[in-house]
Amino acid sequence: MRLSEKAERELVELAKSDNLKKDIEMLRSRWQMPFIKDLAKSDNLKKDIEMLRSRWQMPFIKDGRVDVDAYIEFGTQFNEFINHEPKSFKPIIDRVMKL
Repeated sequence: MRLSEKAERELVELAKSDNLKKDIEMLRSRWQMPFIKDLAKSDNLKKDIEMLRSRWQMPFIKDGRVDVDAYIEFGTQFNEFINHEPKSFKPIIDRVMKL
């Protein structure tokens, strides 16, 4: 990929900067903005989002009611997926329990 003359000049100015990392991130975001704006106007993106929206379902609601078993099953499988080990139960032991 070849940089434009303007981009090359900006990179030379950035190389002289004290806070190079911050300036590079700012420049990178500035270069990506036109692409993001064009993408937001894209008809294909709008069609894809509408297709996803039309197929989306509430995963924990069945017959208009919350399905607790489906929620617990999801949580259990997700914890297994991320290798989360459940903590053992520890009762709270305190002589004075005031709220």
